[in-house]
Amino acid sequence: MTINLNKRAYARAQRRIDEGKAVLDDRDAWGEHRPTAQAENDFIREHGFAEYQTWFLGVDDEQAEGTKSRYKFPYGDLEQVHRCGVLSAESRAAQYKHVDIEVAAAHLHGMLDQLLRTQKGLP
Repeated sequence: MTINLNKRAYARAQRRIDEGKAVLDDRDAWGEHRPTAQAENDFIREHGFAEYQTWFLGVDDEQAEGTKSRYKFPYGDLEQVHRCGVLSAESRAAQYKHVDIEVAAAHLHGMLDQLLRTQKGLP
């Protein structure tokens, strides 16, 4: 299995965080906030795979294009970046030694934590 960083998704996540389109939730919230299979199917039907893939930091080049199994390490709910999703992606990427995805997720994690500090009035 060859999973590479999805640079387009990484850039999109950064833009969305910069725009404030992020949920600053706790690590344990991902089970509740992760999109359901039905929500993913509805999103694909409405927006297509080109848009769907931008919600995943990893692309498995061994899986066929136009399939959900091709995309790994989700970071949001198909509307907003979720801190819990980024933390999950960072942890799983480290566990499976996908260093480029781990580093990208760690950067997003830092951006989200800075946004959280700013919202709380901290430096």
